[in-house]
Parts: sequence; structure tokens; C-alpha cells
Amino acid sequence: MGSAGLKYGADGKVAWNEIWGSFCDLAMAGGPPHKGTLLQPGTNIESDLDRYREVTAEICRGIAMVTELTADESPELGWVRVGCESPTMADWLCRAINMENVSARCADTILELPAGPAYRLEKEIKNVITVIAKTCHYWVEHMWSAQQREIATLFSKLAEDFPLLQPTPGDGSMISAAILDATGLQPTSHAYPGWLGFNCPDVPAAIWMMRALVVSNVLARREETVLFVPVHPKKEAVIDTVIHVYNLRGT
Repeated sequence: MGSAGLKYGADGKVAWNEIWGSFCDLAMAGGPPHKGTLLQPGTNIESDLDRYREVTAEICRGIAMVTELTADESPELGWVRVGCESPTMADWLCRAINMENVSARCADTILELPAGPAYRLEKEIKNVITVIAKTCHYWVEHMWSAQQREIATLFSKLAEDFPLLQPTPGDGSMISAAILDATGLQPTSHAYPGWLGFNCPDVPAAIWMMRALVVSNVLARREETVLFVPVHPKKEAVIDTVIHVYNLRGT
């Protein structure tokens, strides 16, 4: 999907549901991510609450137009909440959207997407609305009900070992050191709260490991050849899964 220009309705507002004619492959399927770097929730929000509420209102309006899902401001600043049709839908969208390099998190049927007072209409606001339009399109239009049930069964089975490991702000030094020691993957200096970056040999290696981690219940994403894995209190689960995936690719 190329970059589409904004279109406006008779009311002067962006007609979000009239912008896209087609969508490119998901990053989950090996396509290029929607963004080259991670779109994170805003900071210093309380200093500009009026603008923040304008941004969240527009993001929620756009989400409703392109997905027909309900959306509203999250109780936690920096996020908007989207009500999904099932926990499986929220879980799948969370994985797919993170792989597009837009922050997302989920719990039960709720998916949360980022927002901030510095978000611009033609940039960050559009990024959030575009990425959920793109991923929801694939979930609704390209997956039969039987496939969605199979995904639900898979997610349930994966959760028997541990739930989906999502980025959690904290000290990731133990995870980083253990992965380096076992795989030789060099940590990067990226400063994304909740994420650790590792240099892969090339783009195909980063894509392969990212996809393998996500189907192992560990969120992952990439920026060019850098693979990102979550900081999480279940350190051993993150470490063991990354090492396992690395070794699988080497066989």
C-alpha cells in the first residue's frame, strides 16, 4: 500500500474510510513494516491535555470509521482502547500491529494503541489509523471463521506454557547478556522502554526470527536488521525462546 493522501468530507473532517484502495502484505507475512521505527505513546501528556484529547478523539473517530469497532480514550494516558470481537482478535491484532512498528498491547477483548499530544494528523494519527485499518482488513476479509477458530486453539495451547509476553518497562540487562552469551547476537543501543534490540546478520534472518518468536507467544518486531524482543518479568521464558528460535534457524 503506498502512502495515501488525506481526503476530507463535507464536514471538513478527514474521511478515513475513503483513503485506502488496497493494502500491501503484513509485516507478519514478511512484508515491510508500516513504520521504520517504533511509534510510541506520547510523553508529558498532562502538560497539554486539551491537545491530547483532540488527538485521542480523532484517532477513535478514525478507528470507528475504518473498522466499525468501538474506540475510546484509555484510563491510562498515552493509549486509546479498542473493543475487539473476541480475545483472539485482540491478541492477533496486537501481534500484527507491533510487527508493523506501532505500539500495541492487549488484555482479553481490549486492544490498546498509542496516542500523544504531539501526534500530527498527517503523520502519527494517520499511522495509528492506517495500521489498524490494514490489520483488521486481513483479520476480517482474509481469514475464514475456521481459520480464526484454529488461531484461537493455538493461542490457548501456547498460553498453557505462558501468556503472550508483551513489553514491560524494566531492567533487561540479564535478558540481553544471556542472549548474547548463548547466541552471539550483539545488543544494540536503541532506547525503547520495554524492548531490547539485537543485530541480526541480515534482513531475512531478522524476519525469520521475528515471525518464529511471535508464533511462540513472545512479541517481536524488527527495524531493518535489528530484532526487538520484550523485556518481561518472565526473563527465562524470553531468554529460552529467543535461544530456541536462534538455534532452529541455524539447523
